[in-house]
This record gives sequence, structure tokens and C-alpha cells, in this order.
Amino acid sequence: MNQTTPLGRLQVIPENAPFSDEQRAWLNGFLVGALQLDGNVPLSPDQNAAIVGGLAATEDDDDDAPWHDQTMPIAERMKLADGKPLRRRMMAAMAQQDCGQCGYNCRDYSDALAARTEERINLCVPGGKDTARMLKALHAELDAAPAAKAAPTAAVTSPAPVGAPGRSRDNPAVATLLSRRLLNKPGSEKQTWHIEFDLSQGDLDYVVGDSFGVFPRNDLGLVDQVIAVLGASPATQVNGKALRDVLRDDVSLAPAPDKLFELLSFVSGGALREKARALAQGDDPDGDATHLDVLATLQKFMGVRPHPEAFVEALDPLQPRLYSISSSHNAAPGRLSLTVDTVRYVIGKRGRLGVASTYLAERATIGDEVRVYVQKAHGFALPENMDTPVIMIGPGTGVAPFRAFLQDREATRATGRNWLFFGHQRRDCDFFYDDELNAMKMSGLLTRLSLAWSRDGAGKFYVQDRMREVGRELWTWLADGAHIYVCGDAKRMAKDVERALVDIVAQFGARSTDEAIAFVADLKKKGRYQQDVY
Repeated sequence: MNQTTPLGRLQVIPENAPFSDEQRAWLNGFLVGALQLDGNVPLSPDQNAAIVGGLAATEDDDDDAPWHDQTMPIAERMKLADGKPLRRRMMAAMAQQDCGQCGYNCRDYSDALAARTEERINLCVPGGKDTARMLKALHAELDAAPAAKAAPTAAVTSPAPVGAPGRSRDNPAVATLLSRRLLNKPGSEKQTWHIEFDLSQGDLDYVVGDSFGVFPRNDLGLVDQVIAVLGASPATQVNGKALRDVLRDDVSLAPAPDKLFELLSFVSGGALREKARALAQGDDPDGDATHLDVLATLQKFMGVRPHPEAFVEALDPLQPRLYSISSSHNAAPGRLSLTVDTVRYVIGKRGRLGVASTYLAERATIGDEVRVYVQKAHGFALPENMDTPVIMIGPGTGVAPFRAFLQDREATRATGRNWLFFGHQRRDCDFFYDDELNAMKMSGLLTRLSLAWSRDGAGKFYVQDRMREVGRELWTWLADGAHIYVCGDAKRMAKDVERALVDIVAQFGARSTDEAIAFVADLKKKGRYQQDVY
């Protein structure tokens, strides 16, 4: 039975539904806003059951459901998607909405998997092993289901047309690496690079909000270590190429795929075989599964030496990596820039490298030709009306698309006001593009610049804290029709920013928490709240 709070807000989700208090509050607000429910009109039992069981389970509007929110952990997404069609549960398993790295958008990739027009279940790079394993389990359901039930009712869309070079991952173009410069100053704990490409050779263009796909190469030092532990010759031919070239250019040497564990179980025996089987099934007998890349796996099974060809076949393909573009084609035709954090970390005594970030920062030589493509944005773009004010929230490398936005607003002479929230660890060494941003502020292009430094004070202070400090002004901008954009970390920052925004709407917009949640949900639905999070 539907209930109302003392404030009269409709409680769509009953108390006994399998959600936490936070999830229930979010869903109540979301559904009240998205479905435009009237708190004075109770739902019928059938309506309530449909909402609770399927979360508005009509085929037309299931893309508005929260069960494929990329800020949620996979376990929560799968819980919310329980009872949905198989293809939608596949979509819930995917980690990042429509990033395009797999060559599809998420809905079409899940449809293609369910229809068996796509057999590769390992293309969701942001999802990593969690998504791959969940899709593998869901694919097993597909195998067990009758054919009539397995096929989706919706039309299946193929990957985006290949088109001209550089328009998709399946037909990359070539760009020349022009320059790179370190954005951090001495004393920083980070290494972040401004990297520029010449696009003229590939005749590429783009619009702000798009992403840039880069095909990296593995570190040759890592490649040679793998070959040594494998006990093979670098010149061994695999599919017509030298093993060393294949391992550098074609396959991922990052987290070990389950297929590698399966292969090791076939070519080993005794306790090693049982251990490999357990790892292939997602168990963790030694407590180190999350740290096993390809080299660490071979070292763990030292002495087990699969044939090089079988070994390569057990590895995942080396996928392109996507980066937010930090320049405007309107401001600098034929050139494109990225803002890239170099990823390095240590597990045990061994250093690990982010394959694409260290490729761009170190291994690629200025003047090198790099295979690239432009990935068109899905729902992350400047407003068509150039008078519309925009609020941009991008700490760290999340500032990248907003540098592009500002360049574009200047080049196109957009008259709307611009407000940027930027933050990092320390102002003295981590203020990316400080000269540019201050010049934009002096010129009037950047109406407001709000900064947050998490390591400069006694306590940590983030962009969401700065938002709360200026909440009244931020609400005024929203009331004036501003569009709000968020770029950066999905798991923490994006959630905290949205929570701060809800609090601001509630406090300064004179709304209850449920009403504020519904207001923010409506901003998303209308395209006034857009996220590029990862």
C-alpha cells in the first residue's frame, strides 16, 4: 500500500522492498519526479507491484531507470535490475553509460549480446573483470534459455558504422604526437600531462564533449619479462607475427582474464590445477586474485609453460583507452589536446603501470604516429542556446572537457555566463591551467572560478564542500536556467557532488529532501545535468 510522509510526499517504494534507506529515498524521489506522480493519488496494488518489481518496466522508459547508474557499485546495480529482462541485466552489469569504448552504446551492446549478434563479452573496458564475469554468468543464462525467450523484442543495433578513418574504434586514423608538458609543479604527488596531437593527417574534427580513443602499446620491459617467464623466444611466430610484437601491440597484459586461468588448469596438475580452476571460477584461494596481472599469474604458476600460441589466445585484446578532449576544434582547428594522469602503483615489490597513460607520457616519442579515433559524446554537450549559463564541476583531470567548453564558448562568442569548480590536492603545485583560467577570469569569459584544495588546510576540502559554501548563488544560477556538468571520478566525487546539489536545492529552493531529489532527477531528464564520469 502506498504511504505518504508527514509532508505529504508519496512513498512509492514500500518499507519491505529490498533496498537500503538511502536507496529507497533516492528511488522514491526519482520515481515521483520521473513519473510525475501526485502524492494525493494512491497507486493501485498492480501499479505499485509493477514499479517495485520492474521499476517502471515498460520498454520505452527503462533507460531512465537507476539500475544502470555508473556511480553505483555493480552489486547494487544488479540488485536493482533483478527481474528485468536478461538484456537489461546485461546492461546493468556494464560500468559506464555509453562511453563507446566497446564500439557500441551500452543498450545496443547488451541487445547484441542477448541476440547473439555479438559474442565478445569482454569489451566493456571500464567494467573490468567484475563486468566480464557478470556478463559471462548472464551469457550462461542465455545458453540455458529457450531460443524464443533469449531473443530480445527490441530491434538490435549493430556497432556504429565504421565510416571514414577515425570515426570508430574499428577504423582508427593516425594522429601525430606534437608535444607534452607536465602540468604539476615541484612538490606534487601526481604526474599529469598536457598532451597535444596534430589531426591534419587524418582529417579529423570533433566537438567539445567528445572523447579521444588512443590505441596504446604495452611496455617492452613488461613484455620481455612475460616472455622470459613463459620460457619462449621473442621471435616465436604467433599468427604471422613475432611473439614480442604481439605482446606489445595486440593483447592486454593487465588483469589476468579467466581464460588464462582455465588454460593453466589444463596444462598443470595437482594443487596448481585446483588453484587455477578456482581462480577461473572467481574464487580467491590465496587472497591475491585482485592483484594478478598476466606476469604475476605466470610467476604464481612458475614452471607451468603453456604454448605461446595458446597463451596469446587466452589473453584479452589490448583495448583502446578513451580520454576527455581538453581543447576546442573551433579554437584550434587541426589540433587536439588531452589532460592525462600518469598511473603508477606498486603491488608487493613490483611497480605497475597504466598502459595508455605511461605510453602517452613516456614511451611514445614526439613525432610518432598514433592510432586514434574520435568517440562522439552521448548526452555531454554545451547547450544549443549560447545565452544559457553553465556550471562546470571538474576536479583534477576532470577539468579537461571544461577547458574545451571555455575555449569553445570564447571562439563562438557565446554570451552565457560560465562558472567553473576546480580542485586538487595543493594550489601551489596542482593548479592545472592556472594562467589560462585566471586570464579567462580577467577577461570576463569565466564569470566565476571556485577552487578547493584538499591538502592545503587542516582538514580535507573538496569541490562539493565549496559548492555548499556558495549554495545560495549556485541555486540562483540553476533558477536562471543554468546547465550543470560534472566530470571525473564516478565512485566518490560524482556521488558527493550530486548529494551536495540535492542539499543545496533543498535548502535554498525550499524543498523537502524527496522534492530536491526529484528536482535533480528532472534536471538529468531534461539534459540540464550531464555527467562524464568514469
